[in-house]
Amino acid sequence: MLELANIRKAFNQGQHNEFWALKGIDIDIPPAQVNVLKGPSGSGKTTLLTILGCLARPTEGRVRLKGEDISGLPERFLTEIRRSTFGFIFQQFNLVRGLTAIENIILPGYPSGTPRACLLERAEALLADMQLSHRRDAKVEWLSGGEQQRVAICRALINDPEILIADEPTANLDSKLSAEFLVILQRLAAAGRTVILTSHDPLVVESDVVDRVYSLRDGALIDVHDKAAA
Repeated sequence: MLELANIRKAFNQGQHNEFWALKGIDIDIPPAQVNVLKGPSGSGKTTLLTILGCLARPTEGRVRLKGEDISGLPERFLTEIRRSTFGFIFQQFNLVRGLTAIENIILPGYPSGTPRACLLERAEALLADMQLSHRRDAKVEWLSGGEQQRVAICRALINDPEILIADEPTANLDSKLSAEFLVILQRLAAAGRTVILTSHDPLVVESDVVDRVYSLRDGALIDVHDKAAA
């Protein structure tokens, strides 16, 4: 699904404070699996996640999506790839206060040109799937943390992405809600979606829901644990 070859990422390149966040990463992300990037603060996992999600470009190396090299594509093409291929779940959810659950969910669908009626139909189905239909018209600030998390997942899925990207998605959830979130991820992978997330939460990293764990330290990939093959 996603392949990275010799990915290196520098910040402040050529300056006295030049810093290489990634130092030659090779990764092959398989489809329809739950993948976790783990590592201590400063290990490069979030930087790697942004490159996997086409939110940032590598300084060196190649990114291939379904066999196609997308490393050198102009930004307008990368924008379309992000919109059609990826769904994003942010650590703080980034829901828009003052809007209802369903209004938040359909927001990412507008740039695609999809008619509002179609977006609403999709959103209704996603809310039902997440058992949130009864909270359809509730402003997001009125929702519990678990409900906000599920709204964020619905929003990430509104454009029917093949790949779901999440940065520390359980950081603000208790153990019960984290476990529920993992069950949702397992269901999404079983339906054919590829899930990639960063986490340092043992509940996530050690979960049977996770298929592969990529361990990073100091910008280098130090281990790949393929649970599916174990």
